[in-house]
Amino acid sequence: MGTSGRVVLGRAIKGQWRDVAFGSVLGMVHQAGEALVPVLIGVVVDQAIARGDLGALLRWLAVLAVVYLALSFGFRFGARAGERAAERAAHALRVALVGRVLDPGGGAEDGRPPGALTSIATEDARRAGAVAMALMFAVSALAGLLVGAVALLRTSVPLGLTVLAGTPLLLWLGHLLSKPLERRSEAEQERAAHASGVAADLVAGLRVLKGIGAEAAAVARYRRTSRDSLAATLRATRAEALQKGVVLALTGIFIGVVALVGGRLAAQGDISLGQLVSAVGLALFLLGPLETFSWVNAEFARGRASAARVAEVLAAPPAVAPGGRPPAVPVRGAVRLRGVACGGLRDLDLDIPAGETLGVAATDPADAAALLDCLGRRSDPEAGTVELDGVPLRDLSPAGLRTAILVAAHDADLFAGILRANLTAALHADPLDDGGAPGTRNDGLALEDDGSTLQDEPRPPEHDTPAMVAAAADEVARALPDGLDSLISEHGRSLSGGQRQRVALARALAADRPVLVLHDPTTAVDAVTEARIAAGIRDLRRGRTTILVTTSPALLAVADRVVLLDAGRVTGPSSHTDLLRDDITYRTAVLA
Repeated sequence: MGTSGRVVLGRAIKGQWRDVAFGSVLGMVHQAGEALVPVLIGVVVDQAIARGDLGALLRWLAVLAVVYLALSFGFRFGARAGERAAERAAHALRVALVGRVLDPGGGAEDGRPPGALTSIATEDARRAGAVAMALMFAVSALAGLLVGAVALLRTSVPLGLTVLAGTPLLLWLGHLLSKPLERRSEAEQERAAHASGVAADLVAGLRVLKGIGAEAAAVARYRRTSRDSLAATLRATRAEALQKGVVLALTGIFIGVVALVGGRLAAQGDISLGQLVSAVGLALFLLGPLETFSWVNAEFARGRASAARVAEVLAAPPAVAPGGRPPAVPVRGAVRLRGVACGGLRDLDLDIPAGETLGVAATDPADAAALLDCLGRRSDPEAGTVELDGVPLRDLSPAGLRTAILVAAHDADLFAGILRANLTAALHADPLDDGGAPGTRNDGLALEDDGSTLQDEPRPPEHDTPAMVAAAADEVARALPDGLDSLISEHGRSLSGGQRQRVALARALAADRPVLVLHDPTTAVDAVTEARIAAGIRDLRRGRTTILVTTSPALLAVADRVVLLDAGRVTGPSSHTDLLRDDITYRTAVLA
């Protein structure tokens, strides 16, 4: 994609240019007003107080009040526009990051734990978005400096030239001092993201850690990671403190020089008392814009570092090359593997006719995982082809492929929320028309021609839909206090392992894809429930392609054919009963 940190920042600002421009204009009004205040006070001294003119005093005080009103409203509404631009820019980056992570082509999550991705999508996106507001303040501060310099030039050319010569030098020094902060800020965010990833992993595996008594080792690991993150944060903080301190000292010296030049001019009679008051006031005013530039430099340093991390995710190459063809309509569901080499798979040949239920028993779990990756196109095979209805999966768009083939992983996650939302999550993507009978779906719901549920058809209770019954998830819904409206925690941890498996299986069955690949969907349920689930899958998926990657005898027994995946190659196919009788390797894999 050619995305870089500078490109990310440019797009973030360009996308909010209206608010940035509006806020900059109002900020310029505010800063110009602030610069005019000491000028007007000097005028009051010369035109009213020195002459004892009450009328002139009242007129200039009225002008001063109008200027105060304008600068007050300018700051209020300008800051609001800047905050809005920053928040919207950060939100746009978060949306882009989530879209990239969820892209069917994958690849964004490679080498990045979930906690690290969360940190990038939250803190880094916020810091990159904040550059929009920093830019607005930079423009405003520059306007204040220009107005102050012009006012000083009108008062005294030497004073104005001193400001015009010193300001660029200060800005350049501030930029140089921000470079160490940028580097250390990037390291700080990397360490913080890593710590977040470790914490997320530990929380997710808390039960396992307690079960094996590894709490102490887990705590020690997180303590080391947290200390590294703290050290990186302290280094970044020290760099920021040094940058701010040096810039503030240089600014103070600069203002002192301006005040000294103005005092000498007043002592020599080259400027009046009011002009001296204006010069000193302008010199003090200049502290504000110069401190703003110091803050802007720090914000840009953090923003550049965070934008670079955001760009790395957005520019991550996809795990699979995007194909341009959608699946054929209707999808028949014939799957064929020819000479496939992927992971431990070697020259794998397999034909799965449309509508067949095929059992695949693997002696090595890694081979089963490689097969699932190829069928779901999480990765493309190193050699050979995988075809759907005669079309190589490489030629199909990953998003289109997901509507035709669903690979339900063994460790499928549930989402925090109500049970009903988890069961219907896969229904938001419309499955392709499979040429079935008009007005029917495989989940058992009759449909009107316009897709609405028939009002005159008797409907079963929601927890008794065919997908729920087939997965034995109807028992889970009945056991929960609020049925399908019961709240479940993140990753479904409030449910038992068997309940989670049944809900995940029901979700996969309800998606009603032409090709469904199930990986060990019943390892956490009892034998009686497993037999019921096996029969339910067979009945519900009859006439549609189903691949059962498992060593469960109950599931393999309902398959039309079974193959053994051993040492990267398949043997068979045959029936489950015949393989049990004739193949000792199969018997060992299934019954051990």
